[in-house]
Amino acid sequence: MAGSEAEALPGQWAEAYSCLLQASGLDREAILSRALQPAAGERQGLFSLKQCLQQPALLTDQLIGDYPQVSDAGSIRARVSVVHQDLALSIIAPLTLQLFRDGEAPLPEPDRIFLAPVTDSEEPLSRWFHRPKHPPVDESTFIGKLGYLTSEWYPVFRKALGVSPGAYWSSIGLGLGAPFSAVWNLADPEALCDLAQDWLEQFDNETNQFIDWIPAVFGEQKTAIPQRKGCCLKYLLPEGSYCGTCGVYRKGRLAALGQRPASA
Repeated sequence: MAGSEAEALPGQWAEAYSCLLQASGLDREAILSRALQPAAGERQGLFSLKQCLQQPALLTDQLIGDYPQVSDAGSIRARVSVVHQDLALSIIAPLTLQLFRDGEAPLPEPDRIFLAPVTDSEEPLSRWFHRPKHPPVDESTFIGKLGYLTSEWYPVFRKALGVSPGAYWSSIGLGLGAPFSAVWNLADPEALCDLAQDWLEQFDNETNQFIDWIPAVFGEQKTAIPQRKGCCLKYLLPEGSYCGTCGVYRKGRLAALGQRPASA
């Protein structure tokens, strides 16, 4: 590793990730910069995540108004679960990508995370966007604080909004695993799975209990995927489908690898 690059990697996990990519002939900064989406332009916020956590009905009422098909408890639960996954993928994932690229990243600030209105765009934007106010933190602080924050949000999403433990924690795990998902079919699968699983175990929450990083074969190529133990329920929505990590197919995938699935 060149001296200048080593100086840009103050965190041990960012450095271990860089070594993983180098072993496969990949450039860390190029991979992560490509995975990071451009910052959203000016967007309207309906309410903040902090307000949602204080008044969960704000979110359910908004979703009922946004989606005419939401008419019963089951469809509301599915819609909330998918919106929560969007929170993990549009807020936690880019922050984690930034952490692995730069060695530091802002923390998600509930009062600076906003739910945006539904748009008519052919390529729908994520519902959540983040306008961080505080400066970036180092890797150790990011791990400790994010583990705490996601555990603090969990009771509201679980008890007040009906998101299952498997759906909640596996979605959080997908967000935290974004740097590894960026190279799922590029880096050595076994090494990637080992490092990704070790990374998730650093957080003082239940994420690592609901995600298994496993080698998988697509066509004739051996890859690595984050196998969820819980389903986000997107397949229940009119526009939904099964995703590549869906827990519905978990037992079959593990059986194909000769692994015995643990109970979710």
